[in-house]
Amino acid sequence: MRLTTLRTLTLAACITATGLTAQTAPMPGNPHPPIDGTWWKHAVIYEIYPRSFQDSNGDGLGDLNGITRRLDYLQALGVDAIWLSPMFPSPQVDFGYDVSDYTAVDPQYGTMADFDRLVAEAQKRNIRVILDMVLNHTSDKHKWFLESASSRTNPKHNWYVWNDGKPSADGKPAPPNNWVSLFGGSAWQYTPPVKQFYYHKFYKQQPDLNWRNPEVEKAVFGSMQFWLNKGVAGYRLDAVPTLFEDPQLRDEPATGGLNKQGDPNLSDIYTNNLPEVHGVIRRMRSMVAKYPGDRVLIGETYLPNTAELDKWYGGEKKDELQLPMDMIVGFSNKLDANNFRNRIEEVETQVHGSQPLIVFDNHDNERSWDRYGDGVHNEAIAKLIAAMLFTTRSTALMYYGEELGMPTTTPTRVEDVKDPIGITGWPKEKGRDGERTPMQWDASNPQAGFSSSPSTWLPVPPNYKTINVQAELADPNSLLNWHKQLISMRRKRDSIRDGGIVMLDTTNPNVLSYVRTAPPGHHNIVIALNMTAQPQSIALDLTTAGIQEKKMRTLLTNEPSLENATSTSITLPPFATWIGEVQLP
Repeated sequence: MRLTTLRTLTLAACITATGLTAQTAPMPGNPHPPIDGTWWKHAVIYEIYPRSFQDSNGDGLGDLNGITRRLDYLQALGVDAIWLSPMFPSPQVDFGYDVSDYTAVDPQYGTMADFDRLVAEAQKRNIRVILDMVLNHTSDKHKWFLESASSRTNPKHNWYVWNDGKPSADGKPAPPNNWVSLFGGSAWQYTPPVKQFYYHKFYKQQPDLNWRNPEVEKAVFGSMQFWLNKGVAGYRLDAVPTLFEDPQLRDEPATGGLNKQGDPNLSDIYTNNLPEVHGVIRRMRSMVAKYPGDRVLIGETYLPNTAELDKWYGGEKKDELQLPMDMIVGFSNKLDANNFRNRIEEVETQVHGSQPLIVFDNHDNERSWDRYGDGVHNEAIAKLIAAMLFTTRSTALMYYGEELGMPTTTPTRVEDVKDPIGITGWPKEKGRDGERTPMQWDASNPQAGFSSSPSTWLPVPPNYKTINVQAELADPNSLLNWHKQLISMRRKRDSIRDGGIVMLDTTNPNVLSYVRTAPPGHHNIVIALNMTAQPQSIALDLTTAGIQEKKMRTLLTNEPSLENATSTSITLPPFATWIGEVQLP
């Protein structure tokens, strides 16, 4: 078991310490945001990769009943909503992101009755269910594509992106342009029955839908309504900026060199983030808004800057996604106080007051444990990342196992790789299996309590004996219990739940510090995060946030030397997290 020390606070102590009178008036220029009880504005959203969470029937594969079985754990953690990666019928070329039927459940995950039971049981625990909607493409086994590829005269032929191509030197048809698939090779696949190429941004088994055809929008919206009628709380929209392509099919400009798949590096100006996509999202928002319960649209939005992110909210009108993912903060992959300060301030000030959504982990990237860890202080760094995730003014999105410190377990042999991108790109691209290994529940069997089968779809790493839920629940200093305390603090303390945020010590390149400004009747809370391997002394001036009080009380820290800190003049040990409450005079 990896150990660090943190101060354990009971929830009762946190509540007792909360003041009943306002400490200060809001600082001019930094007004408190209006208090808004909309559920997703305060939510902890937990991504579940269904194949890897819990196997209930002993076949080595996670399923819906397994998720239902673990709802009590999620409730105790403090989760408000679960996002399920696709559980629709699929040939599983891309493990569910190649959908063959949008309105059914893949038998390997269970039945529609199992899904209904999951939603009902989650609701009993005040947990909402969010589905992953794959809008850009379907499987090549979807009935829509089978019809589309059968004949040029088929009514659904224009539901996908087809082109005749151009003649090559040998007289055979060649792709119409230089576009490449993100998963390797040309983005065009020739289909002899219609003597045309279809476009696929991803695998060739994932043909892109033609969103310029209104019938496609109508059909996809209808599929979304099917699940909304079943009570899902909203959608995470997969690869949503890629819905449209340049109608002129112009070549992408080359940017030099080759990627990990051996293809030329190209700009994506003609295949990503085209302006037409925003009309679709506005209409989708209007459709979803007709349902009660504040249904939410979350976007997988890898974007170059915050100005582009704001467009996905709908800018000043706020009529598109409620929660486009801010990957700019969480995927910088470098502990840099200045960078985090700037990026957090950007999303606070440049999105017309919309709600940020910060995320550090998902199913497509190495885990933050490895991306930010230095190999020596990984647990302290993981606690620091968690503190930033749960104490900024943001909806928080986390990924299963993040709370345990599950590391990325990348295959060491190509014959062990399951992810096709790893098979085609080996050895430069090893795929995404490493961040998708089974959830580690306990040390009861070599499958870490995930399954009773000796053969799981991906192997359970040997570290399961110490990195597992059961062991970490028993250890008050564990990363899991750190997450539970942070989430409880986030839920119970109004300064973190509803307050504003003001950066402190803004020229410090090593320590990220900020104050969550209290609404009337509650204490301000200060967060200080040392992002270096050296001790850092700080003396925070709270008057810059309009706070005159100076006496502090430590709420949570991972360092014993800070447990009794009574001011903001402290020395932070390497990668230390300190959260303190400003006391009334």
